[in-house]
Amino acid sequence: MTEEGTSASPGSSAVTDCGCPEPFQWDTREGCEVRQILDRIADKWSLLVISLLEQRTMRFNELRRAIDGISQRMLTVTLRNLERDGLVCRTVHPEIPPRVEYHLTALGCTLLDIIQSLVHWTEEHQHEIAHARAEFDERAADRSA
Repeated sequence: MTEEGTSASPGSSAVTDCGCPEPFQWDTREGCEVRQILDRIADKWSLLVISLLEQRTMRFNELRRAIDGISQRMLTVTLRNLERDGLVCRTVHPEIPPRVEYHLTALGCTLLDIIQSLVHWTEEHQHEIAHARAEFDERAADRSA
């Protein structure tokens, strides 16, 4: 038995009472790229790059130094994907050696309030989450003992 407004199974094509398709539909609906876009913008590296580019235009090595733990390859992949999605613009200045800079596009800037809301929510609830994690870990330890 399912609760009102929920589908019978994750693969079900039923629509919830709010009129929204099930989240699991993102993988199966023809032509829908919502899951891929969410995966991209919710990625930890993408969030950090977008947040850093909010402040100013930056060069590759500036970004790399500012993002602790990111590899050169991962930063390259992240920037390329954000550029492909129209969120970041890459500008190559014809100098020797070439100077490459990155900045947020107008579309990328529309994410800033959303990211800031997530950061604010996290800061506001971090102690509750830490407490819940500690309780969970304690229960898990008791079960395995």
